[in-house]
Amino acid sequence: MDVSQAELDGARPYSTILLRAYDLWVLGFNNRFVWRCPTKHLRRLYDGNIAGDHLDVGPGSGWLLSHATYPVAAPKVTLVDLTERSMEMTTRRLRQRDIEPVSHVGSVLQPLPVDRQYASVAASLLMHCVPGTWDSKGVAFRHVADATTDDGVFFGATVLSYGVPDTALSRATGRAFQRRGVFHNQDDDLTGLVDALERAFAAVEVNTIGSTALWTARQPRRAMQPDAAIATDPQP
Repeated sequence: MDVSQAELDGARPYSTILLRAYDLWVLGFNNRFVWRCPTKHLRRLYDGNIAGDHLDVGPGSGWLLSHATYPVAAPKVTLVDLTERSMEMTTRRLRQRDIEPVSHVGSVLQPLPVDRQYASVAASLLMHCVPGTWDSKGVAFRHVADATTDDGVFFGATVLSYGVPDTALSRATGRAFQRRGVFHNQDDDLTGLVDALERAFAAVEVNTIGSTALWTARQPRRAMQPDAAIATDPQP
């Protein structure tokens, strides 16, 4: 993979030690008190949209996947992440539910390393770690669209820097994470997120809770198809 140093820096903090503290620190404290979007809202997003054949990009510690309510008794789950560590922890947790996921190392900024499409795809708390502005990192949504079935759904959540209410704590924490290279969301705004999603999906719904944007996107625009959002040459 041709992965930039900035992207590697965003993934590097997810060490074995951090992943062990992820549920308490990120899902527990940060989501509730810093970004003001308690993890129960992300869990509802999963429960309301996850399908029996699911692809999760950047699964973190696997908590959301291991606590999700699946619509079938024996779901199929595929994982994609830059690091093996995250997928290993997620795999251990899913095995406790008799789910044996398939794992692939890959970057969301490149075509996803999968050879088929999925009824649901999720990218939760991932995009604020991806370097670039929405004009550049929005390509990730095009790659997700290519991996989503025609009647499938893409859902996720990300912490924004603009277009959402903030607090002194959220601003200070966000800047600290940006200085350390953990977050790359210093230019991430709500309008840019919506535009990037709509370039990849025809039906997009975005809601905000605190500093976090949560979305569902349907009707993928294929990379090989003309993009309806791009103006065409006028007819004579």
